[in-house]
Amino acid sequence: MRTKILNKIIALGTVSLMTTACVPASSALADDIKADSVIELSDSEILVDGEKASTDSNSAVYTGADIIYYEDGTDESYGAGTEAEKHSSEEAAANTVVTITEPGTYEIKGTLSNGQLAIDLGEDAEDDPNAVVTLVLDGVDINCSVAPAVIFYNVYECGSGDTETATSDVDTSAAGANVIIADGTVNNITGSHVAKIYKDGTTDKKYKFDGAFYSKMSMNIDGGTLGTGRLNITADNEGLDSELHLTINGGIIHINSADDGINTNEDGVSVTTINDGYLYIFAGNGSEGDGIDSNGWIVINGGTVISLANPNSMDGGIDSDMGTYINGGTVVGAGGMYDEIENDSKQLFMFMQFAEDTDDTIVVTDENDNPVFAYDFPYDYTYIVFSTPELAEGTYHVYMGGSIEGTEEEGLYTSITSYTDGIQLKHGGVSNGEMNGEPTARPDDSTEMLERPENAPNTDGTQTPPEKPENNNNPNDSSNSSQTTPPEKPDGNGETMKKPEGGFGDHMGMNNSAEEESSDFVFTRETRNFTNVTYAESATESTKTTTV
Repeated sequence: MRTKILNKIIALGTVSLMTTACVPASSALADDIKADSVIELSDSEILVDGEKASTDSNSAVYTGADIIYYEDGTDESYGAGTEAEKHSSEEAAANTVVTITEPGTYEIKGTLSNGQLAIDLGEDAEDDPNAVVTLVLDGVDINCSVAPAVIFYNVYECGSGDTETATSDVDTSAAGANVIIADGTVNNITGSHVAKIYKDGTTDKKYKFDGAFYSKMSMNIDGGTLGTGRLNITADNEGLDSELHLTINGGIIHINSADDGINTNEDGVSVTTINDGYLYIFAGNGSEGDGIDSNGWIVINGGTVISLANPNSMDGGIDSDMGTYINGGTVVGAGGMYDEIENDSKQLFMFMQFAEDTDDTIVVTDENDNPVFAYDFPYDYTYIVFSTPELAEGTYHVYMGGSIEGTEEEGLYTSITSYTDGIQLKHGGVSNGEMNGEPTARPDDSTEMLERPENAPNTDGTQTPPEKPENNNNPNDSSNSSQTTPPEKPDGNGETMKKPEGGFGDHMGMNNSAEEESSDFVFTRETRNFTNVTYAESATESTKTTTV
């Protein structure tokens, strides 16, 4: 029998692992948020401060602008879009564009089933420090099937695109694009994208907007006083995008995308900074997608970040071109590849490469079996990185599956009251590719496979894992605030996609973390990567109880 189950009980108390602020509050703007104007969206009539919106483009807010989209009936000289990215003029005309043209703070509420909120302060705004717009999302639902549902075109750009002076440390506090998620509100942004459209007679970019929530300028996103407001972004391509920098300071953000969940896309310059808040990303609604992707740097200083790449592609939960730093917070990243975290990050992190994909609960304990981390991975992943403020140098044990009880939200356990029947894991040695699919022994010596605990991540607070819907994502249906369960991903022949043979269980050029297999994960600032993680040959004790 290849492995034995460690019949282990962690009980007689509650171990606090990490915290997250996700408690809803009553809907109200904070006292320190003063809106200059209130925009009430509706499919029948747009109101601005209680009056019907103007159609005059010289007004501070007006309706009636043409929407920018990738047109049907065009040839290869028009742009680089595919047939699937083309839209008819009738579909485009069905969208109402609400345009903000003057600086200020705008409270946004209501529903726009076919439309776009656009911010355009003019071509000179980029250099004007006063060209600042703040959107206060106060229970808004916007859907756009041909372009981003929210887009900042022209506001003040606080950053520089100079690659020679670019660093990972940026201050975007003066940025012209700002979003506040009002406390106690749920806001749904469901958007499309615009594929690359050429300038006339060239292949240079005229338009290209990749994300459902998009800014051409550096952007800040914050929560209200309590940080209890929620922003759901559902995207048929990328989710939340900035062409330069993006800083997240608070709020609860859920992103469900068919490509990268977050993308900041200026090569060698862009910085995605996360200082606080709660961020859950699933980038698995298409054929590929990183959870967070920066063409420059990623810097995580605080908050809770769960970033899941597409489980059917060679993408990472956290992926940057110039370097990723974890300096604080609780971080979980998972995918089919690993983009290294910088060793001089201020907070320790642990990386595990599994011999084969795992979609089960992973529990990490200290050498006395006190838990320090637990997450129930909803889909198959090979490369996993996590970091918490409690992680310190020392010897750890890692377990898979079993029965776990405690406080859980979207797979992440903030406390554990008991854990039993977990399978102990080892690392190092020679890869044997026998992680999944083999029967494992229960304490009664039967060969029944362990059942996965019923606590997969649901954003609606339930503990029952939802079924994957059919591949019929309805962008007009905003009734589902969960947004973490993707449809099946068909290939061009309608078959469910499978990962390609080879490559996903290898070490991507990494050596095994130890020549000899070991169930002790000896973790230091210099030794934090553990490869060929698979079932241990034996349990340390037949029965072990730890009081915490």
